[in-house]
Amino acid sequence: MTFAYDTEATLVDMAKLINTAANGGDQLSTPVHLDEFLDMIEFTGPRQHSEEDLAAVRNLRPRLRSAWIASEDEAVELVNAILREAQALPQLDKHDHWDYHLHAATPDAPVGVRLAAEAAMALVDVIREKELDRLQLCSAQGCDAVLVDLSRNRSKRFCDTGNCANRTHVAAYRARKHATARSA
Repeated sequence: MTFAYDTEATLVDMAKLINTAANGGDQLSTPVHLDEFLDMIEFTGPRQHSEEDLAAVRNLRPRLRSAWIASEDEAVELVNAILREAQALPQLDKHDHWDYHLHAATPDAPVGVRLAAEAAMALVDVIREKELDRLQLCSAQGCDAVLVDLSRNRSKRFCDTGNCANRTHVAAYRARKHATARSA
């Protein structure tokens, strides 16, 4: 399953945003850091370069992170809440014989609201495609970062925040070598 390009890009950008607060750090401590982050993810649209924008984006991170561990119904509640707060018209709805489907339009809004609405719209696709399991927590011990598994065989286990995969594989190799040396 592959999502539309904009959905995949937004999901990856959401993970990057959430991970700016991973492992006890905070990479968004000033409006300048926010601007650098927005440039990195190629975010378009007006920016105020303000503490208010920074606070809105920082407050968005834990809400988005909750999507990585949410059930379908919890994710729907989160998405609908974000879309309502953004005064966006898109809403997920489930009625009659129809599963979750979209009633849509999007408004112009400040950076924090726009990031939230874009994230919610990407989550709409994830929810509708029954692919919430592609939103995962890093498997590395001691890492609390998130990842989006867009691999065909659903094999991605580690985040992109550092070298979690390498660290884990090296530790496993050393453990195997140590076990072999003990048994010999």
